[in-house]
Amino acid sequence: MEQNGLCIAGKRLFGALLVLASFALAAEEEDAVVVTATRAPRPSLEIPASVDRLYGDELREGRAQVNLSESLGRVPGIVVQNRQNYAQDLQISSRGFGARATFGVRGIRLIADGIPATMPDGQGQAATFALGSAERIEVLRGPFSALYGNAAGGVIAVDTQDGPEVPAGEASLSLGSYDTWRAGVKYGGQWGRTNAIADLSRFRTDGYREHSAARRDHLNAKLKFQLEERTSLTVVANSLRQPDSQDPGGLDRAAFEADPRQPGPSALQFDTRKTVNQDQAGLRLQHRLGGTTSLEAIGYAGQRDVQQFLGFRGDFGLSSGGVVDLDRGYAGGALRISTGEALRISAGVEYDRMDERRKGFVNENGTVGVLRRDEDDVVSSTDVYLQGEWRFAERWSAHGGLRASRVEFRSTDYFIGGGNPDDSGSRDYSATTPLAGLLYRARPNLSFYANLGRGFETPTFAELAHSSTGSGLNFELDAARSRHAELGLKALWRRLGRVNAALFDIRTKDEIVVDTSGGGRTVFKNAARTSRRGLELAAETLAPGPWDLQLAYTWLQAEFSEGFTAGTTPISAGNLIPGVPKSQTYAQLRYRRPGSFAALEGIYRSRVPVNDANSEFADGFGVLNLVGGLSQEGRGWRLSEFVRIDNLGDKRYAGSVIVNDGNGRYYEPAPGRNLTLGIQARLEL
Repeated sequence: MEQNGLCIAGKRLFGALLVLASFALAAEEEDAVVVTATRAPRPSLEIPASVDRLYGDELREGRAQVNLSESLGRVPGIVVQNRQNYAQDLQISSRGFGARATFGVRGIRLIADGIPATMPDGQGQAATFALGSAERIEVLRGPFSALYGNAAGGVIAVDTQDGPEVPAGEASLSLGSYDTWRAGVKYGGQWGRTNAIADLSRFRTDGYREHSAARRDHLNAKLKFQLEERTSLTVVANSLRQPDSQDPGGLDRAAFEADPRQPGPSALQFDTRKTVNQDQAGLRLQHRLGGTTSLEAIGYAGQRDVQQFLGFRGDFGLSSGGVVDLDRGYAGGALRISTGEALRISAGVEYDRMDERRKGFVNENGTVGVLRRDEDDVVSSTDVYLQGEWRFAERWSAHGGLRASRVEFRSTDYFIGGGNPDDSGSRDYSATTPLAGLLYRARPNLSFYANLGRGFETPTFAELAHSSTGSGLNFELDAARSRHAELGLKALWRRLGRVNAALFDIRTKDEIVVDTSGGGRTVFKNAARTSRRGLELAAETLAPGPWDLQLAYTWLQAEFSEGFTAGTTPISAGNLIPGVPKSQTYAQLRYRRPGSFAALEGIYRSRVPVNDANSEFADGFGVLNLVGGLSQEGRGWRLSEFVRIDNLGDKRYAGSVIVNDGNGRYYEPAPGRNLTLGIQARLEL
């Protein structure tokens, strides 16, 4: 019934869009240029893939510039759950991939200025994205993301803005509820052949919930040298300091309904918190060899240190401790070449490596106790890809690609003796992921497309951490492999609006799921098969005048196609994949005039299953946010102010869920009605 409903809805949607398209003007309209799908600048209407772009002003105007959750809600297919828990980062899923992540981002490839923010095992952190200096964010879903390797859900790529032609400095300050504030300074400019920008910020909050205070210091810088007419060198650097971010933990249903601001029952006893220090730098050399042929080389290196106090002692049996201590070094590089016009070819090779010293200690009520785990973990990925576009007729183009990936895990155990055997081991995963797409440019402002592809997703080291048969890593866990199919259209009506729509069907084999969870020990296994069928729609007005409207809608049926057993609990075929809402709607009505703006933003999300058994659901919710601002400017200066009210109706709801939590503490409450005031000043120097 669900599948038939989707087919009927899809046919009606596409029929309506075709009627609208028949009235489209033949004149060419300016189109967003994107690079994630083709790795070279191409108009969106010439790309047979679902890809959306957010610009810097959309990320900053009337927003706190702290989390991607502020902006990514307007992208269909993407669910961003702001946990209000800076010790665990955001939960981001794309077409249902990544929803099971209990911390960090997995299933989605994160990239900043061409440099991976996702480790070779597939685990990434969105906190390193500097929204205060972002030029744009591109979000790619569907088969084309397979060309980025170990991620089946998609790609989120952030590019830092260049410094302005006239050197200028900016300062910003926002103040909000729960003693929240963010202060930032930014300076950049062009000096001859050198362009530079630096962005420094501090964010601080006491948090909506008890025991959720956090501080985040962030530096992002970019230096670009035009070495000669055809050659440029870009240097990027990023630093994050996040000391003792408190973790309030999840709540069960009764506690959530009684008092959503309380911490979890073990948060205070074990002083749950996390400290992160991360520094990285990278180089990007771009050279045009002649004609349409260009060469790009990238190299990067970084260091990330994490200490995390969990909500238990971790001193029993096979427990690896209630304090996690990670000392991680990572590095990599890539070489890419592209050429051609009617036949465009891109090829590249990439190598990424992470070396991590992992230790675990007993949590003695918030202090470090005796050693329970000591090992060196290494994961590396080697990838080669080839991608092509052939314009074989005036209105037709064919796209194809192939990526060969090899991901190698190796662990060396030093915690041996006293009932703990040597658990050293290794495991390799390999895959070749092809894709093919066909695009028909029916009119200059109307395109239809179809694509097919395969993807794969290895376990992360966190998912390999525990075995169901004893101590040591779970190297019996296989990679999940998926098959993707998509149909879509893109239409652009001059001085009227833009519409993108897509129908997709994804089938996954060996989906990675939770087997057992308890006492801080989560064991994963491979389920048989899952399916994800969905519809995405994005629309925005482009009419002249002060008013504009944006809409993003997602309908997604994500379920287990075959039953399996999690521990001793039978999971039935047809159960919904936890953490994935069936529908989500975003709408924004905005008014803009020189010197002022206002916007009303609405978000609706259907109820969400919290576990594989579907025995509990987080309730659906709808919230409204209101923002307005003023600006004043003169020769070489600009001043702007805004006021923002989120959750205007003071709705009580779970902003995120902890999937398959062993204690049934699934719910992480979102704040009630809250206020943010902001001011920004810019001065040319």
